[in-house]
Amino acid sequence: AITVNNTDGTCTANITNNLSNRNKLINGENLISQRGTSETGVSSTKYAKAPDRWQFYAYPSGQSGTFTVSQDSTAPNGFQKSYKVECTTADTSLQADSGVILRQTIEEQNLHDFHKGFSDAKQFSLSFYVKTTKTGTYVCELYDMRNTRHVSATYTVSDTNWNRYTITFPADTTGAFTSGSNGGGMIVHWWLVAGTNYTSGSLGTTWGNTAANRAVGQLNFADSTSNIFYLTGCQLEVGSVATDFEHKTFAQELQLCQRYYQVLA
Repeated sequence: AITVNNTDGTCTANITNNLSNRNKLINGENLISQRGTSETGVSSTKYAKAPDRWQFYAYPSGQSGTFTVSQDSTAPNGFQKSYKVECTTADTSLQADSGVILRQTIEEQNLHDFHKGFSDAKQFSLSFYVKTTKTGTYVCELYDMRNTRHVSATYTVSDTNWNRYTITFPADTTGAFTSGSNGGGMIVHWWLVAGTNYTSGSLGTTWGNTAANRAVGQLNFADSTSNIFYLTGCQLEVGSVATDFEHKTFAQELQLCQRYYQVLA
């Protein structure tokens, strides 16, 4: 909307979603996949032959199901690629410490505008698109590596179509990030499997450090070889409003990914 001042002719424009560099996640739409585009038999934690910056976490190694992970062309309107996880060996009897997570780590020095650990701490807004054959309740989590604090929220998949989900996590006035540190500051977790070590409490919707509260309500994605999960359009930003996804060019995303991994010809 544009408002004109009838006295001096000046105009005020109310423009939304015009700020660049809102998204703290890199390769959120999975355009870059330097290691390769598919890997089978994945049953341990690794950066697989799948989209850059995304780590597939599976613990204990070889005991929480087996998966094929890949960069896939299945995507919602406006997107080209997704991260695909397909269960190929089921596990219907999880160990207490079982965990399967799709996750990304953000450098500490890139998180200071959240003002975490200060009296004016900001909220965290996470948005993403999911399509899956396994409907039900899933858990997303922010994990503060510096201060060993975490907060969780659930989202419910009620159909097998692409849907956009938005979650606003509360501000945290405890536990500041270290200035200028290029180490891991926060990990964003998309839980797929969680044993009772992480589900036996009450879901931690406020910041804390109780492991049993981390993934309460999470379904077992590893319970059938028919289970497929696609993720794309992931964005973490400052504040209480999840804005439209910030698309970057292929060249921009590649350069950001090459800070961490680069293929030399």
